Amino acid sequence: MKIEIKEFKELTTLELYEILKVREEVFIVEQNCIYNDLDNKDLNAIHITIRENSKILAYLRVLESKHDNHEISFGRVLVTQEGRGKGYAKAIVEEAIDYINKSWNKKVISIEAQSYLKKFYESFGFVVTSDEFLEDGIPHIWMKII
Repeated sequence: MKIEIKEFKELTTLELYEILKVREEVFIVEQNCIYNDLDNKDLNAIHITIRENSKILAYLRVLESKHDNHEISFGRVLVTQEGRGKGYAKAIVEEAIDYINKSWNKKVISIEAQSYLKKFYESFGFVVTSDEFLEDGIPHIWMKII
């Protein structure tokens, strides 16, 4: 397992292609959710990947919160079908939290989580801060680590 953390400008065109490909596979094809993945947020995000044999098996992006400049967020959290059951979801979220805590001292971490992952994120110390709502037809909740 190899973890990589890169700013957008550090990504090669092949790395960017691979990231967009796995996001499309998981969010658009597998979850059958039609949405605009290219939202310009990638340009200012930190991209974290877990690779095995040079293949992306887990991914997420870290970005400034759109709601509060005292908050930092991460999203587009995924593990590919091939990577599931290996602990990569836990590993990549732990990496993101650690990176945020080291890079943005004293910022609140706020995420927009798919509702079915509530207990998963609670295991990292997140608490629910909103009622459930639909985002692109999928139930979500806001959660924070304070």
